[in-house]
Amino acid sequence: MKLWGGRFRKETDRLVEDFHSSLSFDRRLYRQDIRGSMAHARMLAAVGLISPEEAGEIVRGLEELLADIEAGRASFEVGAEDIHMNIEKLLTEKIGEAGKKLHTARSRNDQVALDLRLYLKDEIREISRLLARLQEVLVDLAEKHLFTLMPGYTHLQKAQPVTLAHHLLAYFEMFERDQGRLEDCLKRLDVCPLGSGALAGTTLPIDRRLVATELGFKDISANSLDAVSDRDFAVEFLAAASLIMMHLSRLGEEIVLWCTEEFGFLELDDAYSTGSSMMPQKKNPDVAELVRGKTGRVYGHLMGLLTVLKGLPLAYNKDLQEDKEAVFDTVDTLKGCLLVMAPLLATARFKEERLGEAARQGFSNATDVAEYLVMKGVPFREAHRIVGSLVLYCLDKGCALNDLSLEELRRYSPAFEEDISDYLTVEACVKRRKVPGGPAPEAVREALARARSILARRE
Repeated sequence: MKLWGGRFRKETDRLVEDFHSSLSFDRRLYRQDIRGSMAHARMLAAVGLISPEEAGEIVRGLEELLADIEAGRASFEVGAEDIHMNIEKLLTEKIGEAGKKLHTARSRNDQVALDLRLYLKDEIREISRLLARLQEVLVDLAEKHLFTLMPGYTHLQKAQPVTLAHHLLAYFEMFERDQGRLEDCLKRLDVCPLGSGALAGTTLPIDRRLVATELGFKDISANSLDAVSDRDFAVEFLAAASLIMMHLSRLGEEIVLWCTEEFGFLELDDAYSTGSSMMPQKKNPDVAELVRGKTGRVYGHLMGLLTVLKGLPLAYNKDLQEDKEAVFDTVDTLKGCLLVMAPLLATARFKEERLGEAARQGFSNATDVAEYLVMKGVPFREAHRIVGSLVLYCLDKGCALNDLSLEELRRYSPAFEEDISDYLTVEACVKRRKVPGGPAPEAVREALARARSILARRE
């Protein structure tokens, strides 16, 4: 007999049981379910709905059940539908009549909402920790490569010289915004729905704030209809996760490009590379490619849950069972990517000589020459035209701007003087870009100090 079977004359068809059951995936919520049930039992005793002895018996039974599950001794049944009813069933078998009182003033609707919130609170903190580890790797690498020159790109065309440190810290900033989104998600997640019942609360004299305090929530939900049907917090997490994956994918794409012979900026450690089953010479950046590929998987979960929610009337509907697989797989995917990306970067070897060589190609100092003319009083648009003509001249001649004599430069503008030589090396170009947020070592040192301070506050 089902725990809810009193109203039914027939047993559930086995096909429906298999289709209806969520046990195959929601069983991972057993810790959160037991934790919430313990708090609920203590509250029931505090308000006099069960005796202190019964509450103690329930809590001890749940503790033993937790140990049984952790040790693999508990046997779940698909016919009990989900982890919530399996735990209640196993508890009742273990302690008898007292177990039947646990569900007093509670519905699976507010129970599952509670469990998912507890689960995400735990997982978001762990994801934030893993993200901070990746940020730390980026900062360590940036400190090591403060003076390592490389080309900056727009449209994948060499644009202006920067440093590898500056480039790596761009990803630190992306991930720091992600940290902020996770923190914001936690704020709206930190609300206890228990006590909302199926949709309209209960007539029994419960103490919702007592449960919320014991479970570490900052507040209780304000509307019972909203509390049992709200999955905004799950959507918000999936959106934050999608942005993290997008940033990881961008980093992965650059790693893939930089490992090619055409770029030659980076060599991955053998431990984080793979080979080919046919071509013996290959060393493939499969880890970075997989991170890039898994991004679409997380995007899909976000769109999937949004689609589930878009037409649901209040309050609870069984469609909401579809939230958990999306959340669970996103958590697993994101944590896996963060776990592997940090050591992949930490063990990679950047080819400093090749990076510097690439920074000196492609007329990356052209903008600096135009800005030199501006400081000599030439209007920027005119300076832009002059330098563009110089680049064309160099292309025809097969040389770089650095190779031109002062006489050649003055053919295009009399504003050029002897001091132009100080503006033509890429080292000088980078060093002068000391505007806050710029790539000059002076500015990057400030950025590194800021990054270290951020990481220290997060410890």
